[in-house]
Amino acid sequence: MEWNGVKFDWNHAKAFLITAEEGSLSAAARVLGAAQPTLGRQVSAFEEELGIVLFQRVGRGLALTEAGLELLDHVRAMGDAANRVSLTALGQSQSIEGIVRISASEVYAAHLLPPIIARLRRDQPGIEIEIVASHSTSDLRRREADIAIRNFRPTEPDLVARKIRDVPAQLYATPEYLNRIGNPKLPFDLRNAEFINITSGDAFMHGLNRMGLDLTKANFPIMTENYLVMWEYVKRGLGIGVLDAHIGDAEPTVMRVLPDLEPLMFPIWLVAHREISTSLRIRTVFDLLASELATP
Repeated sequence: MEWNGVKFDWNHAKAFLITAEEGSLSAAARVLGAAQPTLGRQVSAFEEELGIVLFQRVGRGLALTEAGLELLDHVRAMGDAANRVSLTALGQSQSIEGIVRISASEVYAAHLLPPIIARLRRDQPGIEIEIVASHSTSDLRRREADIAIRNFRPTEPDLVARKIRDVPAQLYATPEYLNRIGNPKLPFDLRNAEFINITSGDAFMHGLNRMGLDLTKANFPIMTENYLVMWEYVKRGLGIGVLDAHIGDAEPTVMRVLPDLEPLMFPIWLVAHREISTSLRIRTVFDLLASELATP
């Protein structure tokens, strides 16, 4: 390889790549945890190093120039290669000390993980934990997290996954709300109830209707994809929500709605990158999570 022909800084190339993928300097700065002016200088430096203009302003965002579009796939391939180098190196590491990033939904991060993390900190004080609490799926191949707790089986061939268990989810509401709608005893009694929707489409409604309810879009006047927000609205009497029964039954301010109704079942999967799973540090955290999450 002719190294003398490489005239740019990889950090500048990375700044260009993330900015191109996010569409603005402010969004890219949030992803990288950097200051926006610093990121802007790195992108400008990359343009100077290459001698071309990569972006043009469009409103408040940025659009790639023709030259930027031409370079994007090449720089993205460099980023993928850099991630593979990092993953392979981490996979060979036998050091127990360091950071492990765990991705989980907001409600799992707040309700299921605290006692597990407390035990991990007692047993392995050299391991630092970073919680990525989000309803969005973290990209493990791009190191957005090291381990993910998911409710679906991954399909990517370079990920390893372990199914922990199937979880029953029940409907919950406050006693006051149920009294207000006539203390329903049968699925038909919920025809005028209000539900807190946790998807932007109709999947939640269709799932409930398969359980014997007869709901329409009018039954879902509030929508949020954040389970913690949904749960707070339920606890404040705004309507009916669905949650892992282990978490829901532990909340004293709510009660099950139609407790004899067949629960919604969904799986818990623990996922890591195939190369990262050989790291002693990652494997230690993965195994502990698997053991603790297996017990309701």
